[in-house]
Amino acid sequence: MIFGIAWFAMMWLGLVMVALVVAVLFIVRRKNDVGGDSTTTTHQPQSEARQQVLEKIKGMHASTEGLRGRARIKALRRHMDSMSDGLKLVSDIRPAADGEPNGEWVIAPGSDPNRRILYIHGGSWIAGSPKSHRAITDRLSRLAHACVFAVDYRLMPENRYLDGIIDCQQAYRWMLDNGPDGKSAADFVVIAGDSAGGSHTLGLIAWIRDQNLPSPNAAIALSPSTELMLTSLSKRANLKTDAMLGPTIEKLGRIPSPLLWWGTVLGIRILPTSPMASPLRGKLHNLPPTLIHVSESELLHENAQRYVSKAQEAGSPVEMKTWPDMVHVWHMFTPLLPEAEEAFDDISGFLARVEAGSAAP
Repeated sequence: MIFGIAWFAMMWLGLVMVALVVAVLFIVRRKNDVGGDSTTTTHQPQSEARQQVLEKIKGMHASTEGLRGRARIKALRRHMDSMSDGLKLVSDIRPAADGEPNGEWVIAPGSDPNRRILYIHGGSWIAGSPKSHRAITDRLSRLAHACVFAVDYRLMPENRYLDGIIDCQQAYRWMLDNGPDGKSAADFVVIAGDSAGGSHTLGLIAWIRDQNLPSPNAAIALSPSTELMLTSLSKRANLKTDAMLGPTIEKLGRIPSPLLWWGTVLGIRILPTSPMASPLRGKLHNLPPTLIHVSESELLHENAQRYVSKAQEAGSPVEMKTWPDMVHVWHMFTPLLPEAEEAFDDISGFLARVEAGSAAP
């Protein structure tokens, strides 16, 4: 029985990962797209961009057709990495050198080696890589005039969930004193991540505080997962408007809660209530200035709002900016979507406020 539950947990994680990955490639269509509410929004994507995204979805489905288990995960990983093929990057990409953490440096022209961003990619902890997220890291390097280190942390199921966290912690310690040109102290440090990497970002800034390490100047979490508690799934807000995650979560809501709980515990090998898995459950005082982006249409919106409210009540300078009708981590579509460019402009403004000492309290 126990092995059956463990296998179920990995199947659940796989389903969520598939939904998250495909969601990155899909622009959510709400009621006004299918003959319902005719209300329009200033953030409505252009039809031409939408068609290009639909073509990418076909490629995603084709890459995993007929595959199961590990073979499906490998195919999804390959497909995610291929998302960076053909991108017009302005940054220099440097693989990690001997003695450095696993990952790559992304360095735009004019970047200051002592201005550094640690980037933690998404992919539901079992997919994604520094290569798959170059659209984001290249843009961050340009707007912040900083060298981005995209950490290639260990993924499940080959490794423990905790192994990925340890890799991010070690990468941060290392980056404080090491840049792309060798050993040197950092002048300005940011931690950023999306989705699962956004969860690791929020967990990491709390760990840094508790370890009395030098705090980053700022943190950025894009559509982050803030809690893994699988309660009241069928009643979650945005269940009907999240076109990708909604159907999967709705099916999971029919499964007895104890089975979901123990399946998750055995799958990730830590309690879902742990702040390492659910940053919302941790202590949120004395955090660095933090910016969270989330779509108002996605299932992660409600818990992101709860995280922000709790952090603000604890006195931490955490703020959130939302976009309607956007896909999970729409930032991946820069420069195709104007909303992605708006999001990066907002990040640029946030970092400027941080450096000026005027980030929102």
